[in-house]
Amino acid sequence: MYKRFAMQLFLCNLLLGTVWFCVKGIQINKLAATPAFKLSLACENTVCPKQETFMGFLRQASSGQRVVDYAVLEKERCYDLSREEYETLLRIVQAEAGSEDEKGKMLVAGVVMNRVESNKFPDTVTEVVFQHENGTYQFSPVANGSYYAVAISEETREAVDKVLSGEDVTEGALYFAARKYADSEKMEWFDCSLKKLFVYGGHEFFK
Repeated sequence: MYKRFAMQLFLCNLLLGTVWFCVKGIQINKLAATPAFKLSLACENTVCPKQETFMGFLRQASSGQRVVDYAVLEKERCYDLSREEYETLLRIVQAEAGSEDEKGKMLVAGVVMNRVESNKFPDTVTEVVFQHENGTYQFSPVANGSYYAVAISEETREAVDKVLSGEDVTEGALYFAARKYADSEKMEWFDCSLKKLFVYGGHEFFK
């Protein structure tokens, strides 16, 4: 009888141990399937307990999963441009906002990218920049040829890269104009047909 009782006790312990291992395994697999940046964010936004280990696995990141800081992921480019399109964007920003500060350059780059995303305009940077309707170019540097003569500054490159990484300071603007250089009839159309958003540097922005 003693042997029978011992065998039952052993089987019960074995069953409990199996259940415990299964539960832990499910927890580890669930953590492994969670995007790493979510785990990182969870620790940044809450007070995380000391990381405990279970059979060599971190409870907050298992199976060798690399935890990447969210700030790094946030800087990944939102737009994947070809070399030609990237060069086109750099040139139009330099031509339109070469004398502006970094934010002024970002605004011009942002308007171009807003147009690419809008169904009112063409779908690529090159098509947007060189859009030509009723004998008129959308961007004056293309019309007067200054687009082709610019030397791209490092600040312009940095401003464009920030926009391509997802930084948006445009408030949804699709148009901009330098009133003191623009044709009066064109500015009248801007004022009557569009919603003025703000003024920055030498440009007024509309949508």
